Amino acid sequence: MTGPVVVIAANALRRLLRDRSNLFFVFVFPMLMVAVIGLQFGGSGQPLMGIVVDDDGDARALTGDLQATVDLRHFDTRARALDAVSRGEVDAAVIVPPQLSAALASGDATLEVALRPDAQALRMTVDAALARTALPHQAARSVNAVLGTEPTQALATARNHLDVVAGHLLVVRDVGTDALATEFAGLGQFDLGASSQLLLFVFLTSLAGGTAIIEARQFGVTRRILATPTAVGQIVGGEGLGRLLVALTQAAYLVIGTMLIYGVAWGDPLGAAAVILAFCAVGAGAGALLGAAANNLSQAGGLSVMAGLVLAALGGCMVPLEIFPETIRTIAHVTPHAWGNDAFAELVRRDGSLADVGGEVAVLLAQALVLWGLATWRLRHRLLVQ
Repeated sequence: MTGPVVVIAANALRRLLRDRSNLFFVFVFPMLMVAVIGLQFGGSGQPLMGIVVDDDGDARALTGDLQATVDLRHFDTRARALDAVSRGEVDAAVIVPPQLSAALASGDATLEVALRPDAQALRMTVDAALARTALPHQAARSVNAVLGTEPTQALATARNHLDVVAGHLLVVRDVGTDALATEFAGLGQFDLGASSQLLLFVFLTSLAGGTAIIEARQFGVTRRILATPTAVGQIVGGEGLGRLLVALTQAAYLVIGTMLIYGVAWGDPLGAAAVILAFCAVGAGAGALLGAAANNLSQAGGLSVMAGLVLAALGGCMVPLEIFPETIRTIAHVTPHAWGNDAFAELVRRDGSLADVGGEVAVLLAQALVLWGLATWRLRHRLLVQ
């Protein structure tokens, strides 16, 4: 009884591997997307610091000094810079007072530095940069006090004799971070993109694989199989198992490939395996249903791309679900992608285990059961009326 099922499923996998265009879009393109997302949005090697600064000579000098050590992002207002620190967009923020040169000359320059709890070392970076910028002004005040020289001349003299310790003041505050920022701070550069792209491409490939079922019907393959002792149930089971093998092959490749090439952490192995298996079952069921329900290849092709991308976007594969408004986030959970992303968030960002993602896995399996039931009913009906 199981022989024809395995043969039909193996043929589905062979068709995937024989098609060169499949090799690119199923295996190469997802890996490239993980790299692009990681390079664009993942963490960088240098600390990222925000700065609010007016444009005068010493402010430019301070900015240039900091840029030699950290990546700088300019903000228009103090409030926006502090918010960026709190949200984890930058590691620290420096608020430079207006007319810094005049403030340094008078000895009354105060810079405000906002730091994330894990970025306290950046205080020394700002401290050293400000000391180097303030040093000539402190020296000029000393020269002026001793020699009675005009301030401009004293500053010029001091720039040639920078052997006086600079006086400066930093107002340092620790900025608390929200829970989401803390979660994302612990991610590797490619971790977030890897899980979201796996969900996107596995589901998209599964939907596109539904066209193989239509081709088999249109080219008379299923009629010839039915002419043998093979039962309708075996054909349905073989086509479904074929979709599942394709999804699992792609998922396994992406997991192993991203671990070896990008160092991606997938969290608890048992938990990750359960989530991937359940999600692949959903994708396979969706692909089988599309192949059973669509009337022709063009219809199935258009529906697979549109549905795959729309459901992925709504389910948080392009923008994290946590950024969505509450209402949209609730609606998003009609998609399997949202449950998959929730599960990987628990595994990767919160160090969860299989027990922690049991609810998400159960929902995915329930969705898979519904899709498989509908696909089986529809495909059996089509085969019997041929």
